[in-house]
Amino acid sequence: MTTFDEKLVSVLGKKSADALEAGLGLTTVGELLRHYPRRYDERGKLTEIAGLELGEHATVQARVKSARQRRMKSRSGELLEAVITDGSSDLHLVFFGRGSRKVERELLPGREAMFAGKVGMFNGKLQLAHPDYQVLDGEDAAAADFAGAMIPVYPAAQGIQSWNVSNCVEQVLAVWDGVAQDPLPESLRAERGLIGLEKALRDIHRPDGWAAITVAQQRLKWDEAMAVQLTLAQRRRSATARPAPACPPRAGLVRDAFEARLPFELTAGQREVGEQIVRDLSGEHPMNRLLQGEVGSGKTIVALRAMLQVVDAGRQAAMLAPTEVLAAQHARSLRELLGDLGQAGELGGAEHATRVTLLTGSMATAARKRALLEIVSGEAGIVVGTHALIQDKVEFADLGLVVVDEQHRFGVEQRAALSGRAGGSTPHVLVMTATPIPRTVAMTVYGDLEVSALRELPQGRSPISTSVVPVAAKPGWLDRAWQRIHEEVRKGHQAYVVCPRIGDGDAEDDGEAPPKESAAKGSSKGSPKDDGSDRRPPLAVVDVANRLAEGPLRGLRIDILHGRMPPEDKDAVMRAFAANEVQVLVATTVVEVGVNVPNATVMVIMDADRFGVSQLHQLRGRVGRGSAAGLCLLVTEMPDGTSTMERLRAVESTLDGFELAQLDLELRREGDILGAAQSGTRSGLKMLSLLRDEDVIAEARVVAQEVVEADPELTAHPGLAGLVAGLLDDERAEYLEKA
Repeated sequence: MTTFDEKLVSVLGKKSADALEAGLGLTTVGELLRHYPRRYDERGKLTEIAGLELGEHATVQARVKSARQRRMKSRSGELLEAVITDGSSDLHLVFFGRGSRKVERELLPGREAMFAGKVGMFNGKLQLAHPDYQVLDGEDAAAADFAGAMIPVYPAAQGIQSWNVSNCVEQVLAVWDGVAQDPLPESLRAERGLIGLEKALRDIHRPDGWAAITVAQQRLKWDEAMAVQLTLAQRRRSATARPAPACPPRAGLVRDAFEARLPFELTAGQREVGEQIVRDLSGEHPMNRLLQGEVGSGKTIVALRAMLQVVDAGRQAAMLAPTEVLAAQHARSLRELLGDLGQAGELGGAEHATRVTLLTGSMATAARKRALLEIVSGEAGIVVGTHALIQDKVEFADLGLVVVDEQHRFGVEQRAALSGRAGGSTPHVLVMTATPIPRTVAMTVYGDLEVSALRELPQGRSPISTSVVPVAAKPGWLDRAWQRIHEEVRKGHQAYVVCPRIGDGDAEDDGEAPPKESAAKGSSKGSPKDDGSDRRPPLAVVDVANRLAEGPLRGLRIDILHGRMPPEDKDAVMRAFAANEVQVLVATTVVEVGVNVPNATVMVIMDADRFGVSQLHQLRGRVGRGSAAGLCLLVTEMPDGTSTMERLRAVESTLDGFELAQLDLELRREGDILGAAQSGTRSGLKMLSLLRDEDVIAEARVVAQEVVEADPELTAHPGLAGLVAGLLDDERAEYLEKA
């Protein structure tokens, strides 16, 4: 049972307080006042409809273009179809039942109103099904509430709309007695020209113009930037106090032998980052380094050189991968790269060789026991695994380095658990990602990590061309996509077909977890209904593979791969694909990272609009890895002119992952950047924009470092300590502590 702030209930009443908690998770006056408007609409200035995102809960100010009643085709009763416009784009509305007659009388052509609901799609057009609305003109009381020039539009949810939140804020501000203590020191506010917190909160909700909004936002951004940077500064200070196993390079052992055999020249970037890691590993303070680089930039070689330095120092290295497919692929690749240098204890193993051991959660009992023994005895110098490495039964002899691959796909608790396995000392940590990270994100989320980047691709990588296949407008283009696969297969090459779903659940496959619920299998056509239901379920691997085998790809050797297959089956499929025994692999995003089949030249991504920008960039990096050029086709039913299609066009237009990462930051909900999706809690970032506020973040970082150096526990700065506690609750602080 939720415990509400007594003042909130006394001001708003139990019904409104319940609605705030159920829809938005707000239970106190402070939380409500920190629930800032998402934007401000000026009365008479209509919302840009073209910028709406499919699936989002949107609030728009628009003018009614038309409204007409008609009978439903598939069942008895009537519905009202309306069209609203911003002057350049239209949005369709549908209302059902007897109440639609009242709606028709209110939504007269030419009338302006606020509309709120979930953006869906019907017959290829964006639609709001049975949205809530508030008329902005007329003589009624509701319209009078919007008489002011500035209309704050709040983040809303099902059951509580923006105007409901606005009314609650209005009631609270009328009786609010302000803040007891401003958390930012007066000297800092004076130096930076920041207004007091009470004025900032009043002006952000009830501004008298754009100037007041700007000044209030600047102050509230500093609150959030300081909360994050103080936490990170405390983490940096704490990290330097913990010992780490020093692993200086030793000549004449495995690393030197490995580098002498490399059949290619390291890039300048690989050498530079390698030198940084050598210095880090040689010290007695834990290395905490983030290595970001384009798909195919050679991060694995950099990581292997680091692991071999640790092995030469007599310690172990662990590589943590997010899926069993990727873990097995890494283990196989490391063994191939090392050759006899990775065959310690085996016939033919080189002098000073080490051993690469794989451990996953679904290994057979005998194999698992053997792997555990190799790990605890120290026989395994390099251990590769999934979350199975974190289990209590896994003991390392002397863990010196943890390499975390594709950090964004791991839970924070998983990484933290493994990094605590070094027996009294803290292991060095190297985090790798092929999703380039903008500088502001690195400063905010990875503020305690040294950041290295590989932007140069090794020689031999082939170009990848990307094209959007808009099947709604050009259905014949999909047939041409299947013809391209036939053409590449005739040349001896192979292809991927990627789908967002496995086939027995409605969630996107995460590579490991079982489905949480089931749903009808997706079809290529879908079945829109008069009730305005959302689009069809995502296309599924099992369905698509069967249709392709019976239809456009008949005669080709097709197999499937997804995260819920038994590990031996997944490994067998990947081996068959690598050997060209499988010509077309229909898979989920389990192939997103780490899968390396140079002979694969084509990737067709079905329902490409259901994937993020960075994920699409990752996926297409699976082709063009050999001497032949790569082709990636993004298949979508989205209409042109939508923000979703703009996102796909952006992926089509560039191969620069750093540019796409910036675009991804522009498109995603910035409030999630602190990991709300991983920790399950609301984010502390509501005002600070990682895209636009680099100067604030950088300045706050400097100020926070100075404060923490002088006052590590913030005992002399109770206001700042309260700021951290208020904006970063216990679970959020724990997330940052473990990140």
